[in-house]
Amino acid sequence: MFNDFGSLATRQLNGGVLSTSDALAILRSGDDELLDLVAAAGRLRRRHFGNSVKVNYLVNLKSGKCPEDCSYCSQRLGAETQILKYSWLDSDDAVQQASAGVRAGASRVCLVASGRGPTHRDVDRVAGIVGQLKQEHPQVEVCACLGILDDGQAQALQAAGVDAYNHNINTSESRYADICTTHDYSDRVRTIERAKESGLSPCSGLIVGMGESDEELVQAVFALRELDSDSIPVNFLMPFEGTPLEQTWLLTPARCLRILAMVRFACPATELRMAGGRELHLRSLQPLALQVANSLFLGDYLTSEGQAARADLEMIADSGFRVLGLDDEAPTTIVESEPAAVGSPVTVRRRGAGTTLAPNA
Repeated sequence: MFNDFGSLATRQLNGGVLSTSDALAILRSGDDELLDLVAAAGRLRRRHFGNSVKVNYLVNLKSGKCPEDCSYCSQRLGAETQILKYSWLDSDDAVQQASAGVRAGASRVCLVASGRGPTHRDVDRVAGIVGQLKQEHPQVEVCACLGILDDGQAQALQAAGVDAYNHNINTSESRYADICTTHDYSDRVRTIERAKESGLSPCSGLIVGMGESDEELVQAVFALRELDSDSIPVNFLMPFEGTPLEQTWLLTPARCLRILAMVRFACPATELRMAGGRELHLRSLQPLALQVANSLFLGDYLTSEGQAARADLEMIADSGFRVLGLDDEAPTTIVESEPAAVGSPVTVRRRGAGTTLAPNA
């Protein structure tokens, strides 16, 4: 066991490996230790990522109508959430949406489609979008998130110019059947392994706040460490109305910081993204979380609205960080957006992809 968080950071900087007891101690630390914990985790973050923040931008290529029953998801089978539902965007629209994020400073665009997994026709469709996007923005990284992959599909995506593949494990193997019954934890692990074998950068993370125990949370993070995920997005449960987990509010801002710090200590050199739900749960501590995480999603998510893109970029600058890959002198194009509606804990997305309104970027 470590003496204090500073000594734990020193140990990790010298090649230490976080143990289960250390991880649990982080999660169970007191509020009076919180700033010391963030400062110690920040040493690891700055050693590996300096003062940069990687900005990612989501484009929801196909929304809703998913046959899977993941209990956290507003797009799940039987969900009564009144989200935007539409079939595949055409290539021009998809590239237009992605370009808005790139102009605002995103160095990675995440192309996402609902469903269990893509057909071969879907893979061809995404390949066409990627080709057009990279022709307009050669420097952009593209991460695809299309569900469970069959044999050969990861290779086809890699050949088309996709750089990374996202497929979150979401929770621990021991808890997985509690949140989904239409596929197994092993299906998700297999997809990550297929992505890695094809040369795609593996991106896999978590959803926290679903009722998992500390031990289950540590199990999930250590599984990501074992999978050697290059990027770990930590999502904070958005309890959409019309889903089994509606009204599930188990996170505090301090708890969210402890979770991010535990992930950073477990995987010091891995890109750590504060992802969906950060506005709801970290709230005013989002800038403090940037001292631990080095990546975020700009603007809106798949079916919900995030805070205004301008507020995200100002938060990065005000915290003393800079957007990765963005010339300090380069102008950014930001579409002004209204803040989320007061009184609604999760604001369903009504702009951007699938609508005639400008995206939040």
